[in-house]
Amino acid sequence: MSAIIAGVVLGLLSLAIVLAAYRVWKGPSSGNSAVAGDLIFFAFIGAVAVLGVLFGIEAVMDIILIAALLGFLSVLSLARWMQGGKR
Repeated sequence: MSAIIAGVVLGLLSLAIVLAAYRVWKGPSSGNSAVAGDLIFFAFIGAVAVLGVLFGIEAVMDIILIAALLGFLSVLSLARWMQGGKR
């Protein structure tokens, strides 16, 4: 992967994180803040993936897989909590 492409991708991910952090701070509801928090988490995972490919770190894919599974489970538990524990 070219360093220029990686820089552009990391810049766009950083912009997404900044905009999502603004949504977490100013969100009109807790649902909007939760979705923005989820976006921040997965944008961070994307940044870790780009840096792992750029620097040739082989273990980064295992870390990304575990983090994505934990993020997915946290979104499910947050959605359940927001609905009052109903299925």
